[in-house]
Amino acid sequence: MTSRAATRPPSRLRPSGGSAVVGTVTRGTTHPNRLRRMDRWIAAVHGAELRRAADPVAVDLGYGAAPWTAVELLRRLRTAAPRARVVGVEIEPARVAAALPYEREGLVFRHGGFEVPLPQRPQLIRAANVLRQYDESEVAGVWGRLCARLAPADGHTRGGLLVEGTCDEIGRRHVWVALGPEGPRTVTFATRLGSLHRPSDLAERLPKALIHRNVPGEPVHAFLRDFDRAWAAAAPYASYGARQRWIRAVRDLAADWPVTDGPARWRQGEVTVAWGALAPRG
Repeated sequence: MTSRAATRPPSRLRPSGGSAVVGTVTRGTTHPNRLRRMDRWIAAVHGAELRRAADPVAVDLGYGAAPWTAVELLRRLRTAAPRARVVGVEIEPARVAAALPYEREGLVFRHGGFEVPLPQRPQLIRAANVLRQYDESEVAGVWGRLCARLAPADGHTRGGLLVEGTCDEIGRRHVWVALGPEGPRTVTFATRLGSLHRPSDLAERLPKALIHRNVPGEPVHAFLRDFDRAWAAAAPYASYGARQRWIRAVRDLAADWPVTDGPARWRQGEVTVAWGALAPRG
């Protein structure tokens, strides 16, 4: 019998053909307004760091077959940091060529991959729906490479931020991990509350580092189980609307899990938890 390890293709994280570009071409699926929940969270949570930065550069890594997400990221970041600039980076040259007509002040497009081909270290790297097609075993290497490209922490800032996660096709459900130069910090669950049956519906959008860990014995499975229980216990609040039910459920969940945000974010259909509480075992 041939082992799985023996039949697995070579790692896709290597540069190919002598090129410095690192990664592999993804499906490139994109949709206008798909990443709105992630963008709004970034502007709220990381906006102050961007404002303080001497050169607040953000990277939309793997923006896909159309440049909508990069265009939208610039607009949303500038509500919090008016000097922000965005560089859209894509591994497929034809997609870069198609995006060039959309360049404007503060927005450019470049060919590249996980090496992040910028002369400076960015304050933000957003990688949405990029690792979905990779193996779980490759995630740590990608994270390490991207975190090494972030602006370092200093006496005034925590350094750059990597936001990596997955959402559905129209952005109703989204889960992402936030990482700093030192590594993973938090996991955020975000949803359109009117479409939610129960919190564990978000399991199908867990990022690659967690999606295969939603099994008994793993922390993320226990978290979603407890979240469903808190959601069920908060059913009487449904008469006041899904938002009030969510807020009550998260408040109860926070008694047992290290929730790092507060009601202002919960009202947006979000909850953020310390990475260490959900990190895979082993």
